[in-house]
Amino acid sequence: MNADYLSSIKKLFLYYKTLAEKSMEQLEAQQLFETVNEESNSIAIIVKHLSGNLLSRWTDFLTTDGEKPWRNRDAEFVNGGATKEELMKMWNEGCNCFLKAIEELKPEQMLDIIYIRNEGHTVVEAINRSLTHYSYHTGQIVFAAKMLKKGSWNSLSIPKNASKVYNNDKFSVEKNVKNFADEELKRLKK
Repeated sequence: MNADYLSSIKKLFLYYKTLAEKSMEQLEAQQLFETVNEESNSIAIIVKHLSGNLLSRWTDFLTTDGEKPWRNRDAEFVNGGATKEELMKMWNEGCNCFLKAIEELKPEQMLDIIYIRNEGHTVVEAINRSLTHYSYHTGQIVFAAKMLKKGSWNSLSIPKNASKVYNNDKFSVEKNVKNFADEELKRLKK
């Protein structure tokens, strides 16, 4: 494993983080606590869950199990008890914990064994597990926000009926090698 993998993971994580944040920015504060149906979680619950998961998994991850004794996972799935500002603080704490852990990793540690709920993972497997978990819940945040906006949604990807224009732009330049997240992050931050 090399530093390119870690750089790519960081870019992908920041891309999904930005997608979720741009979705939440489109909502009123109270909408973060609403659900689209009885079986779904509110965005606030997903934020609390992701923050708790990332803090538990990536705090001292090389030396302690990823399911920390101080984590109360069941409490993450209780709605309410926080403001939008408090939710965003939780969100950033979890995200920053993951990013700090990635920043501090050395390529030679990528195949080290770490534990999550007493099950061994290589560091690479744990990173992949976290990134896919994070992207899964980011999709839920985007979908729930879109449903809650009820039609006044600012698209975060290629808008409907705009694929041809988007592809024409992509194919109008020379082939190149880059991480797609670099361009997507620039576009999202406009």
